[in-house]
Amino acid sequence: MEETRRFGHVVLVSGPETLLAERAVKRLITDAGAERPGASLFRLAASTLDAGALAEATGGSLFASDQIVVIEGLDDLPQDLFDAVVSLATSRVEDLALVLVHPGGMKGKGLLDRLKKTPTQVIDCPSLKAWELPQFAISEARQAGGRLDQATAATLVEALGADVRAIVGAVRQLLADSDDGHITEAVARRYFAGRADVTSFSVADAVMAGRRDEALGQLRWALENGVAPVLVCSAMAAALRSLGRYLDAREGRVRDADLARVVGVPPWKIKDLNRQSRDWTPHGLAASIGTVARVDAEIKGAASDPGFSLEQMVIEVAGHRGRRPEASHH
Repeated sequence: MEETRRFGHVVLVSGPETLLAERAVKRLITDAGAERPGASLFRLAASTLDAGALAEATGGSLFASDQIVVIEGLDDLPQDLFDAVVSLATSRVEDLALVLVHPGGMKGKGLLDRLKKTPTQVIDCPSLKAWELPQFAISEARQAGGRLDQATAATLVEALGADVRAIVGAVRQLLADSDDGHITEAVARRYFAGRADVTSFSVADAVMAGRRDEALGQLRWALENGVAPVLVCSAMAAALRSLGRYLDAREGRVRDADLARVVGVPPWKIKDLNRQSRDWTPHGLAASIGTVARVDAEIKGAASDPGFSLEQMVIEVAGHRGRRPEASHH
């Protein structure tokens, strides 16, 4: 049990993923409160601290000797307090549970480097990479007592992008709506039916797979349901760029998991890209990217009819699929 003691210890929670950082801080406060139920809790913003306030918060008081102190935004700590904070981390004050929170990045890095040389425990909260997000969704469901399979996790991530909070919210909502704690792909697709980014992605997916008429139907449905035209453009551009990066990276004969990292997509997406790659040439991709850029400019330039521009984009891009440049036929 020794390592779970919070009093007499300093913990540094460091990294840009705020949801993970908040969870870590909450867990630390709960642990410390359980260890010493009468302890006082202080949550302080580093930017507002001066020597007096820091000493008061960390030095105990007449009324409560046990103190849980959380200092947030350590990157904004005034430089004249660096020594005092390092000293707290080094001396291990017995009636103090100190939690320091730093959002990552270079600001205040000198202080971080010094803290890492003390007995401070470090909890890293890095931004999750694209290929880690489906697994994150699966573990969220598991922790909440539910089940989520890989394909459904992939649907969630495709719908929500890298928004970790949105993924957590969706998993909780879907579990609440499911009868048996199992989130199926059908349930997820139903849940996301009205979401702008899903419908724009489904237009792009249909175009990439050569299902032009389906793409046009999806496009009309999306626009009728209030999807911003610019979202359809960005989904189309993202799909083309992913395939372009895949075609470049594939030359190196790397494993799917490594390929996913290079391309910047979750591993399950590699199978889709592999399928698409049989029907697309670099020439067709380049022409399509040009088409999307032109239509994007038209829409942002207040084109008289964005819906018409997007329909033309779908027809043109679908037309570039599978076509080899004339020069290759000799």
